[in-house]
Amino acid sequence: MQILVLAWEFPPRIIGGISRHVAELYPEVVKLGHHIHLVTVEVTGEKGHEVVDGIEVYRVPVRDGGDFFEWVANMNSSMLDRASQLINDRTQPFDAIHAHDWLVGDAAIALSQNFRLPLLATIHATEYGRCNGIHSDSQNYVHHKEISLAKSAARVIVCTKYMQGEVERALGCSTDKTDIVNNGLSLERMQRSHSDDFDPEALHLKYAQPDEAIVYYVGRITYEKGIYILLNAVPKILAAMSDKVKFVIIGTGDAYSILLQRQAWDLGIHHKVTFTGFMSDRDLSMLQTIASCAVFPSLYEPFGIVALESFAAGVPVVVSDTGGLPEVVENGVTGIVTHVNDSDSLAAGILEVLQNPDRAEKLVKNAQKELRDRFSWQKLAIETEAVYTRVISESKLAKE
Repeated sequence: MQILVLAWEFPPRIIGGISRHVAELYPEVVKLGHHIHLVTVEVTGEKGHEVVDGIEVYRVPVRDGGDFFEWVANMNSSMLDRASQLINDRTQPFDAIHAHDWLVGDAAIALSQNFRLPLLATIHATEYGRCNGIHSDSQNYVHHKEISLAKSAARVIVCTKYMQGEVERALGCSTDKTDIVNNGLSLERMQRSHSDDFDPEALHLKYAQPDEAIVYYVGRITYEKGIYILLNAVPKILAAMSDKVKFVIIGTGDAYSILLQRQAWDLGIHHKVTFTGFMSDRDLSMLQTIASCAVFPSLYEPFGIVALESFAAGVPVVVSDTGGLPEVVENGVTGIVTHVNDSDSLAAGILEVLQNPDRAEKLVKNAQKELRDRFSWQKLAIETEAVYTRVISESKLAKE
């Protein structure tokens, strides 16, 4: 099969989870014997056309816009021009178009209509879910772009059963039209980022005293990630652990980070919490080797790839029971699942890990087996291939 893919981010351009999803899924699809042509946004210093892990990558320039939405419109215009040129220049036609999220929807829909190619869309998250409803003109704009993409697509791929329900509720996309293909994790990427060339004791001292456990959160610093709930849980955890715990908050989000730091100060725990800002994969990998627990107290989470990354790193995981997280983390088996927006429940879950090292070790062992069995990209590529096969077959039948 010849598949034309549109995605607004691809390494080394990493903005959210789409970049790594695309970069790790498609090499496995290529290994199945298919051809992937990816149109994405240019990156300074990177070639306009190159082959990356078997993927034909085409990077397009995008004119700066007056605001983000104008920039997105310019990106779609550039993608449409480049992809149309690709289609017209080829002797072997494309079989389908695969669009990742609303940002590339306009170009994908136009290409599908102009060249009569079946369109698939992966909806990684919705504006309705991220914002707990639609409350502004800008949110409404994105929301209707998502509805348009879902309506135009022959099939819609989502990452969890939760997201299947969300695209039906928010976008009016029937479950009959959706396919669930989980996100995965590249163990090779995790191994590449790992380094044994460091002093664990010295690193531990950077964040905590030798007798203090380290609990970390990693991800975007935004309201929907529920970090304020973790901070509210900290006093309860410290009281139960004789103050022998430090907390490390990793990620970017300057404006909201300031509010969280103020919260930590007001709670009297600022000396127990470190906000690191951005952290490289290598530095995160080293921190994970000395950490006792990873916490993801999200209010909204379509999937939760960070939980898989902690699985791979061998760190026991505590999450909230929101979105797709309970589908990724099985309570009491591969991690601890707590009540969403409940600091008492979150504190109890973290203490269960910290106070029961044998239990924590068993959770890690089960999680790493789950990672190999359920979340390998090889398995998920086969599931994606099946969606392609169905869409292309149904398109051919419709044309006959």
